[in-house]
Amino acid sequence: MTDILNRSLSTAPAHDPADGVRAYDLDREFVFHSWSAQGALNPFVVASAAGCEVFTYDGETYLDFSSQLVNTNIGHSHPKIVAAIQKQAAELATVAPSHANLARGEAAKRIVEKAGPGFAKVFFTNGGADAIENAIRMARLTTHKHKVLSTYRSYHGNTGAAIAATGDWRRMPNEYAYGHVHFFGPFAYRSEFFSDSPEQECERALQHLERTIVSEGPGTIAAILLESVPGTAGVLTPPAGYLAGVRALCDKYGIVWIADEVMAGFGRTGEWFAWQGAAVNPEGVAPDLIAFAKGVNSGYVPVGGVVISPSISAAFDDRIFPGGLTYSGHPLAMASIVASIHAMTDEGVVENATMIGEKHLGPGLRALAEKHSMIGEVRGLGVFWALDLVTDRATRQPVGADVIGRLKSELMARKVLPFAADNRIHVVPPCIVTPEQVAVALQAYDGAFTAVAQN
Repeated sequence: MTDILNRSLSTAPAHDPADGVRAYDLDREFVFHSWSAQGALNPFVVASAAGCEVFTYDGETYLDFSSQLVNTNIGHSHPKIVAAIQKQAAELATVAPSHANLARGEAAKRIVEKAGPGFAKVFFTNGGADAIENAIRMARLTTHKHKVLSTYRSYHGNTGAAIAATGDWRRMPNEYAYGHVHFFGPFAYRSEFFSDSPEQECERALQHLERTIVSEGPGTIAAILLESVPGTAGVLTPPAGYLAGVRALCDKYGIVWIADEVMAGFGRTGEWFAWQGAAVNPEGVAPDLIAFAKGVNSGYVPVGGVVISPSISAAFDDRIFPGGLTYSGHPLAMASIVASIHAMTDEGVVENATMIGEKHLGPGLRALAEKHSMIGEVRGLGVFWALDLVTDRATRQPVGADVIGRLKSELMARKVLPFAADNRIHVVPPCIVTPEQVAVALQAYDGAFTAVAQN
């Protein structure tokens, strides 16, 4: 494995604090934020970033253990990706999706190669949500069925079908799309099936899924949409046999399996795609469609897409695919994908994520759990981890929002950017994170949990 290039800076670059004040004031006056009540916002102002660090206008340096929205897998401001975007902008800044473009072809080729021999082509979108939209469209059009099954513990994006497929609270004010049915996936720590082992959880979850299929009518179900490892819902690695069981049910009832790899893909779990890993999918079964975004280029330019199996791709050889976007396969995004996959391969970024998870993050987070009773369970792999926080380990009662708020404040005070969801702290640094940076962050988590427990 090639050594990871540590692109973080030893000291914060010089910025004008007055620009920070202006950035904050402009934001509060003119910017409307997502998923927020606008009046109470107090956004953190970022001036610049490099590697695993972000810098403020007043000269402070923070370790980014959120990867922003779990998407800067290759870290911030990678020079090869920045240079590729600049070069492409000078040559061809935009082009209609109906035209052929070298950057687009090169990007699609590389993604198909990473997906493996069971895939043929890539349809490019502007992000993860519209990747899900178009994967659902493909499934419905090729099966001539309309329903989509997805889990309650899931997030698939904030557009029509994607938000209706989402399982968490964000779906409820946005249920305008039709044909969506939810079921419970496996989650042994908070089992819906009264299971007492991962094996039993897997068996009962698959039985529940098949009963849902039969009860809804197999002749109405186009797709089962699953995050290979549910991310925002809690980094829920499926038990051995579950994805193989899903594959078998899809084959039995003529259903398309859509793997949502938007958050889990491109190194996050220590694999190019999470479904390819032995820890997630020991049987090695493959989905029919793969939705991706985020880590494919670490969000340097908005992009997403669907990797398509040969049979589904061929279904549109002689019929029109009724979908498209003005910026599908945008050349700046395509250049950033090519450069990102090249850099990740050359620098051993995916292998680094595996090593960090096995040797540093996993052991370090489990040691924290031994020390702090608030941590009920540690879950994860690669650089994709969650700490499930409880008031009591015996009852597994989740902590409240006040505790999470205090933990976030304590981590920010220790110069670590956190990612929190419900009763969990997610530990999700870039895939390029070093053992030394992990050690610094673990010390900050330790201090934060100690401070909150004492108050």
